[in-house]
Amino acid sequence: MTELLIALAIGTLTACGLYLMLRRRSFPVILGLSLLSYAVNLFLFASGRLAPGQPPIIGASAAPTDPLPQALVLTAIVISFGMTAVLALLSLGAYLTTGDDCTDTDDAA
Repeated sequence: MTELLIALAIGTLTACGLYLMLRRRSFPVILGLSLLSYAVNLFLFASGRLAPGQPPIIGASAAPTDPLPQALVLTAIVISFGMTAVLALLSLGAYLTTGDDCTDTDDAA
């Protein structure tokens, strides 16, 4: 049951993130990228085996869990926070320069 719930959460976050990344405005694109990074973080965390009540140390129990995915998730959180900050500043700069936050690059319209 836990695996199904995690899989549904990852699928929902991925679908919503991709939908928002295909929008024309820059703010939904940033939100979509954040949701997509949350889905990847949840996937990395779930790859370390979902075992409630077990210690996260290899060799401490009969069915040990791997601490490497937890370290990868912490690193991915820091990287996604920095990436979101850079994208927010880039979109703010583009808005202040052009007066519009549309991501469409067609100048004819």
